[in-house]
Amino acid sequence: MTLASRPSLSIVIPLYKEALNIAPMLAMVLSAMEGYRGQWEVICVDDGSPDGTASALHKAQAQYGRHVCIVELQRNFGQTAAMQAGIDQARGELIVTMDGDLQNDAADIPRMVDELLERDLDLLQGWRKDRQDAALKRKLPSRLANALIARITGVQLHDYGCSLKVYRAHILKQIRLYGEMHRFIPVWVAGVTAPHRIGETVVRHHARQFGQSKYGLSRTFRVIIDLLSVFFFLRFRARPGHFFGSIGLAVGALGGLMMTWLLMVKFVLGEDIGHRPLLIVAVLLILMSLQFLTSGILAEMLSRTFYQAADGRHFVVRQTSTAQFAQGWQPNITTSVPPSSPVAAQSRCAEEES
Repeated sequence: MTLASRPSLSIVIPLYKEALNIAPMLAMVLSAMEGYRGQWEVICVDDGSPDGTASALHKAQAQYGRHVCIVELQRNFGQTAAMQAGIDQARGELIVTMDGDLQNDAADIPRMVDELLERDLDLLQGWRKDRQDAALKRKLPSRLANALIARITGVQLHDYGCSLKVYRAHILKQIRLYGEMHRFIPVWVAGVTAPHRIGETVVRHHARQFGQSKYGLSRTFRVIIDLLSVFFFLRFRARPGHFFGSIGLAVGALGGLMMTWLLMVKFVLGEDIGHRPLLIVAVLLILMSLQFLTSGILAEMLSRTFYQAADGRHFVVRQTSTAQFAQGWQPNITTSVPPSSPVAAQSRCAEEES
């Protein structure tokens, strides 16, 4: 592929309390992309930062406005929501995600784009092999989380937590990110494309210069809880009745065996069973079985409603400020949210003055 035919590229950067990192981060990105011979944009999403991150972004946009788009969320919704907001705004054929704390190196982006195209991948995951973080607070939780995710999901990658990734947009936009799903994006991508089209590559990693890390040891425990949800959605999202029904049938069978034994004791052996704890356990198991079976039916109904319902967003965009892009890239038109939508979103795009 020649330089002139490179695909359009959107770089999505979620930000929270990163005011001091904005100027050097955007300077690094624009320096790295200076030689890119395709259309590209940088989408900075301010996740309701209270420290002046939005002001720093607008100041930087005035300096680097040709490629910079700013999305401001109404309040702090979390990294996953901020990332999804940026993905929704992205218009490139390829989408890059990265952190805005200067720890990811934007100079890796052109190389990763070339590698994704050469290997014909749908997702290229960065691997911080030489990670510049505290061993106890960052490296240890990350290694535990990566091992758990790989063991449970079967998607074998070294570094799920690295935000520096390159995706094909039509693949990534088939996924909606909720909660803290940004940790499991490769797993969700494996649900819409072949696992062999997901690869990884070693990337550079730098120590944090400004601001404070938002993660610690508590992240490992959250990962365990999230993994349960991931396991359920990957295996039973389209058939939740099988999950609850299997448990219900197993519990009901156990309760039925106990009750059968008690009936034999009562009517064959002629013994009193009213005082036996086994009777209470058998009745409880049968009631639990009925509850699991009815829960499975309700889950099936909810699943069908979910797939039939219109796609919605779980965050609120306060405004979107888009500068003038290269020729052929038109500013986004403000879209109104249908009155029936439970989310009220406001979007505004503005061109910089020539």
